Amino acid sequence: MVLIVPTGIGAAIGGYAGDALPVVKALAPLCDRIITHPNVLNGAQMYWPIPQALYVEGYGLDQFAAGRWGLQPVHQNRIGVIFDQGIEPELRDRHRQAIEAARATLGLPITTLIETDAPLDVTLRTAASGASWGTLGNPGSLLRAADQLITTSGVEAIAVIARFPDDLGSEALTAYRHGSGVDALAGAEAVISHLIVREFGIPCAHAPALAPLPLDPDVAPRAAAEELGYTFLPCVLVGLARAPRLIRPDSCRTPSQIWADQVDALIVPAAACGGSATLSLGNRLVIAVEANTTTLNVPPEPLGIRAIRARSYPEAIGLLAAYRAGLDPHLLHPAISPLNL
Repeated sequence: MVLIVPTGIGAAIGGYAGDALPVVKALAPLCDRIITHPNVLNGAQMYWPIPQALYVEGYGLDQFAAGRWGLQPVHQNRIGVIFDQGIEPELRDRHRQAIEAARATLGLPITTLIETDAPLDVTLRTAASGASWGTLGNPGSLLRAADQLITTSGVEAIAVIARFPDDLGSEALTAYRHGSGVDALAGAEAVISHLIVREFGIPCAHAPALAPLPLDPDVAPRAAAEELGYTFLPCVLVGLARAPRLIRPDSCRTPSQIWADQVDALIVPAAACGGSATLSLGNRLVIAVEANTTTLNVPPEPLGIRAIRARSYPEAIGLLAAYRAGLDPHLLHPAISPLNL
């Protein structure tokens, strides 16, 4: 099955650091595989090993859902890390120490560090809908660093650490830390990872470099994972270490690969059904979760998606359990329409 919570749209569940992880953990016993994306699994310095989960960057997930790419589960990936030249020396060293900790305590195969040849110059934007997005001033610098990691060091996955603008004291940041509003960083993060995955077809995820925030004793539980230190990098490295390889359709198809025609079910927020992957998988069992509100208002029905609406993720899990048991989830309702001869 596929679980999607789009990035940067203020999702009530999954719009914070790792707050959708419990949903994945609850779904795992019901699934052979859960294909999801970093926005769902990343929890800053918090993470959880879920053997059934496949960590697939958003652009790669869109290509997979459309049937253009397949997924090859792997035992491990050699990881290269790109540092934005715009990161200050002390903040860079904090992230380098996080990498060394991941090597020494988790045994992660991080092989090469590289710095871009120019600052990436990240800017943040907000759309009229309230969704976040962003731009890179020097995308070529990012691509050159990625190309060097792949061609010279033979890495199989790439983590990017970019210096993001500090927004200390802003109303948007205060609201986010207190459990409302939109993650202002998420949209720009997606631009960075999409660029590398699109150009090189290799797993990629991003961790922003930011100045530490002053202590706020009233931070919401869902935002608390981002308050624990100088870096959001550990969850990214853990995810990339076993992220599936992205397979082109001209490759020889093998039994171990996973393709879109093997997906049985999709779970998505009921108000965010307009994404590429959701449209591609709209003819599967689609469960639209109403409790996961967003800044968008794109329900499934006008798009021709015959979704089952669930009031909450626990209800969605129950519907998936019924499907797994061989039942038609549409029939778990007191009003069943009769069949006409």
